[in-house]
Amino acid sequence: MASSSSTSPASDGAAGTALVTGATAGIGHAFAEHLARRGHDLVLIARDGARLDDVAEALRSAHGVEVETMTADLVVPAQLAAVEARLRDADRPVDLLVNNAGFGLKQRFLDNAVDEEHAMLDVLVTAVLRLSHAALGGMAERGRGGVINVSSVAAFLPRGSYSAAKAWVNSFSEWAATEYRPQGVTVMALCPGFTKTEFHERMSVKRGDSFMWLDVDFLVTKALEDFDKGRVYSIPGVQYKTIASLAKFVPNQALQRFQSMGRK
Repeated sequence: MASSSSTSPASDGAAGTALVTGATAGIGHAFAEHLARRGHDLVLIARDGARLDDVAEALRSAHGVEVETMTADLVVPAQLAAVEARLRDADRPVDLLVNNAGFGLKQRFLDNAVDEEHAMLDVLVTAVLRLSHAALGGMAERGRGGVINVSSVAAFLPRGSYSAAKAWVNSFSEWAATEYRPQGVTVMALCPGFTKTEFHERMSVKRGDSFMWLDVDFLVTKALEDFDKGRVYSIPGVQYKTIASLAKFVPNQALQRFQSMGRK
C-alpha cells in the first residue's frame, strides 16, 4: 500500500495489521474480507459481539489470518477510548486504520431528536478524529502506515448534517494526507455513493437496483486500488465521479432539490 515513497505500510514484506470499525456488515465487512485476503491480520470493531465473533471465525478459517475482536459502541466515550488505546499500543502496532463505522438518519434535521443528531456526529466526526489521532502518532514514528476514512459522495452535496459531517471527513483527510505523507503515512477519503449493503435497510430506506447502486465488492476493490496508488480521494463509479465533479459548478440551491434521494 502506497506511502510517500510508494512502499506499502508494512514494507518488510508482511501485510501488517488492519483495524476496521463497523466490521460486521456492509462496507466494513467487505474491507475485512478483502484485507484478510491480502494477508492482513485484523482487529475488528462493532457493537454486536455475537455477530463479530462469527465474522472473525469465518475470516480465520477462510484466510488463515489472526483476528482480534473488540465490542464497542463508538458513541460511548469509554468504549471509544478502549479502541483508541488499542491503536496506541506500540507492542501491537496497527498498520492500517479503516474508519468505516456508519450512522444515518432518515428524516430531515428538525424531524430528528437533537440527541440522535449528536450521536451521528459522535460516530461520523468525533470517532474519526480521535481514532485517527490515536493511530497517526505511532504510524508517523514508525515511518509507515495508512488511514482510510469512509466518507460519502454526500460530502459534495447539501444534504443536512450527514453531508456536513462527511464534508468534515473529506477536509480532514485531505489535510492529513498532505501533513503526514512526508512521514510515510497515506491518508485517503473514500466517497461511496449508494451501495448495496444493510446501511439503508437499517434506516428503513428502500434499497435500489439501478445503475446508481454500487456492488460493495467493486467499491472496496477500487478503494484499495486507489489507496495503493497513494490517492487522497477514492470515488468509485463513473456516475459518482461525475456527480462530484458537477457539484462544484451547480448552485447549492439547485442541488438541495434532490436531498430526498435515498431517503424513501
